[in-house]
Amino acid sequence: MTDIDKTAGPKGTPPAGAEAIKAIPVRHYGRYVSAAIAIAVFAAIIYAFSQGKINWGAIPDYFFDDRVLQGVGKTLLLTLLSMAIGIAGGILLAVMRLSKNPVTSSIAWFYIWFFRGTPVLVQLVVWFNLGLVFEYINLGPLYKDQWSDFMTPFLTALLGLGLNEAAYMAEICRAGLLAVDEGQTEAAHALGMSHAKTLRRIVIPQAMRVIVPPTGNEVINMLKTTSLVSVVQFSELFRVAQDIGQTSGAPVEMYFLAAAWYLLMTSVLSVGQYYIERYYARGSSRSLPPTPWQKIKASVFSLGRPKGGMA
Repeated sequence: MTDIDKTAGPKGTPPAGAEAIKAIPVRHYGRYVSAAIAIAVFAAIIYAFSQGKINWGAIPDYFFDDRVLQGVGKTLLLTLLSMAIGIAGGILLAVMRLSKNPVTSSIAWFYIWFFRGTPVLVQLVVWFNLGLVFEYINLGPLYKDQWSDFMTPFLTALLGLGLNEAAYMAEICRAGLLAVDEGQTEAAHALGMSHAKTLRRIVIPQAMRVIVPPTGNEVINMLKTTSLVSVVQFSELFRVAQDIGQTSGAPVEMYFLAAAWYLLMTSVLSVGQYYIERYYARGSSRSLPPTPWQKIKASVFSLGRPKGGMA
């Protein structure tokens, strides 16, 4: 027969005479010091900028100017098309690099070595100035025209950014494909699946968990890299901001305007990247990471709760 302790209180309360444990939070003085230093540095930067002769009113005046909006549209279009070329070329190069054929593997290796080893700005300038070497572009019966008419600023920017991005995406895709266990490929082949079908149905869906995060970073990086195409006379956001700054007499203010637009666009892309990563995280963890809105709700509703979770 079990003895009953009559001195014990209700379930969940300590026995009579026992002292409740009093939790004393640990003081993190280093956090307070670092926060104070960060606030002081931020205030000093704001004070330094407030002393300059900057016409802050020019930024909202031109923020939605037609020329600026056209530059934003061209920047987004160039980013989208360049990344499409980069992703398609990267997948092809990654498969070629992993091929057992030494010819295709060597070609892919040389391409990646060359385009990753030279700056994208140099590649843009080379594409733009090839007209000094080739007067005509002659593809036989398919196409023939003067190089200056063929290699427009838009095509120069597209080739320069897209072909360069393909080299980086090739390594990202190759890392994702290699991250999938070889046993799954062997099991698919044992079931009679072809190599192409194994890649499409088994390997690539699992590799996307590794490929998507760095690809999102590449998209954001591509958006900012488009500012380099101003050297080939393409009127994207940065080039438009430069032109407006020269005519309006507010060049620095227009640079701030361009920076604000880049921050806005990269922020939107970052949110999209988060949800795509969350989608491909299904099945790899027990619970999906909370969305930004869920984090805000959790933070707001937890403010009124006392410590320890008791109401």
